Amino acid sequence: MWVTLAAGFMSLLDVTIVAVALPSIQRDLHASAASVQWVVSGYALAFALTLVTAGRLGDAFGRRRLFLAALAAFMVCSAAAGAAPTITLLVVARLAQGVAAGALAPQNSALIQQMFHGAERARAFGLFGATVGVSSAVGPITGGLILALADGPQGWRWIFYVNVPVGALALLLGSRLLPRTAPGRPGRLDPLGVVLLGAGILALMLPLVLAEAGGLGRLWWLFPAGALILAGFVRWERQLAGRGGAPLLDPRLLTDTPGYATGAVLGALYFIGFSGVWLVFALFFQNGLGYSPLWSGLAVTPFAVGSAAAAAVAGRLVGRLGRLLTVWGLVAVMAGLGGTALVLWLAPAGHAVWIAAPLLLAGGLGSGCVISPNITMTLRDVPVRMAGAAGGALQTGQRLGAAVGTAALPGLFHLALHATHDDYRAAVAVAVGSGAAAMLCALAVAVLDRRRERSGDGPGSPPRPSPGFVRAHQDRCGG
Repeated sequence: MWVTLAAGFMSLLDVTIVAVALPSIQRDLHASAASVQWVVSGYALAFALTLVTAGRLGDAFGRRRLFLAALAAFMVCSAAAGAAPTITLLVVARLAQGVAAGALAPQNSALIQQMFHGAERARAFGLFGATVGVSSAVGPITGGLILALADGPQGWRWIFYVNVPVGALALLLGSRLLPRTAPGRPGRLDPLGVVLLGAGILALMLPLVLAEAGGLGRLWWLFPAGALILAGFVRWERQLAGRGGAPLLDPRLLTDTPGYATGAVLGALYFIGFSGVWLVFALFFQNGLGYSPLWSGLAVTPFAVGSAAAAAVAGRLVGRLGRLLTVWGLVAVMAGLGGTALVLWLAPAGHAVWIAAPLLLAGGLGSGCVISPNITMTLRDVPVRMAGAAGGALQTGQRLGAAVGTAALPGLFHLALHATHDDYRAAVAVAVGSGAAAMLCALAVAVLDRRRERSGDGPGSPPRPSPGFVRAHQDRCGG
């Protein structure tokens, strides 16, 4: 369990850890602002494009095998990124690193479903959810700490090099400890589904990852194009499943698996607000208050601490409380972030960080009751043979939500900054407050699912998959 969590933490941490090093990278490699942005956005894009396909490959050919191969590739790409002499080679290495991370991530949730059952699985998903939430929150802190320790013109390279010894240890332990099980039947791997899903995700994410370079204005037409492509993907998957084929993402996950569709939508909506606020905080503390990258990261540490503490406990409570736990968690996150926005706006600049710390802690406690339980409730009824594809699709939704948030909230911050003539306190209040408001949509979804849950068998016992769904997967698994 700890091997998979360490590898998952490392791959998710790399989404945000690099952001604090971009100024150093741009200066040392003599890169343009647009090209250096690809160091972050290219990784996120390649990560999201790989998730579902890699999950399906793990289901078919063995999760342990794909986990170890992806982990080895991630280490090699990390070393290549650290040693890159030019910005072009660094971007190429980051793209390859994102592919490796996307192949690694869905194996984590699939291995949990394979290795654990019942209450143990809920606790394991609690730890996994803590890893997902904390890795994003501590990225700026970790990046700032590494830059502080590796001081010098090439210090940013250690942000990538640090993955090598950690990955080597996880690879050694994983080869000895991860269970050897027979892979599923490979069958056909739905190449048309891979192409359609990849093209649809690329069309939706590309304008977002290029937002700072004017991508939203120039590439807006990719949004409707991506929606059409994904509609075609859904139609093709339904046809393939109806003919008894092996679709990349079985549509019955959404229609016949209790809680999966709701949980996937809730996760995507939550990550819009959750992911965007960290960039806003970094802009405010570093550019507005003059903090160093390390102190900027330390300012939001209470949220990370609260999230880690609550997620581990929430894994034990989700079986009793069900979706109610997520509802109250969302209320706490919204209150914490909303209160933080007001404090940073109205309180004296010298004391605002300290006054906001208890509010960030409360928001972190709420976040730990959202991410971890939502993953548990979304995946607990998924057939084990489809665990990789289901986990990949869930994380793809989260990555899409994160892309929207990291484009929209900093954009709102800059708009408010311009409108208020460089009033950083008003700008951070607008952007962070908008992130809290975005979570209202996730709260609405959670409340609706809570009502569905209460009409079933109770908080811990949602309706089971339909008999036809179960029989179909029993037949395809040989019983």
